[in-house]
Amino acid sequence: MPNFIRIIIAAVVLGAAISLMVFSHWGWGILLVFLAILIFVTFIFNEKMLVAQWFLRKENMDKASAWLGKIKNYEKELYKGQWGYYHLLIGLIESRTSPMKSEKYFKKALQFGLTMDHNIALANLSLAGVEMAKRNKREAQRLLKEAEKADKNKLMAEQIKMMKGQLSMLDRTQMVQGGRGRGGFRQF
Repeated sequence: MPNFIRIIIAAVVLGAAISLMVFSHWGWGILLVFLAILIFVTFIFNEKMLVAQWFLRKENMDKASAWLGKIKNYEKELYKGQWGYYHLLIGLIESRTSPMKSEKYFKKALQFGLTMDHNIALANLSLAGVEMAKRNKREAQRLLKEAEKADKNKLMAEQIKMMKGQLSMLDRTQMVQGGRGRGGFRQF
């Protein structure tokens, strides 16, 4: 259902609630006010994304991706403030199976904008991991600094510290072709 229709339905239900209250049916009027508030809240927080987040926290990736798959056209079904979170959720699910493909979703999430600092830190931290996998140290360091700056409550301090340790190991580990045998690789 397109998102603007929810606003219209909420306005109609609120109008019905007010008319019921005017005609002294306070109980039904209050019930319809709560229903209008609930419909308006689904405009702000899409129910499909909430269910997908719940399954993501339970680490049931199949059901989470199925619920996100029910959003056919995110530009119509979600309001603009949720577009970044939609791509963040897809990126988190995709990063479990193929981290390199998740990069575009994390970049889109940061492009569309995330309002919570810890989500910005999570997206930057995930992008830093992808850049480390590509062996792009400079970009990974920049993204880790951005993640550290965005993580004001230190929710991801341990993960950032671990990634910095892995980044320093990236310098020490290099593959050298040649050596003895059939031209294999040696690790130093």
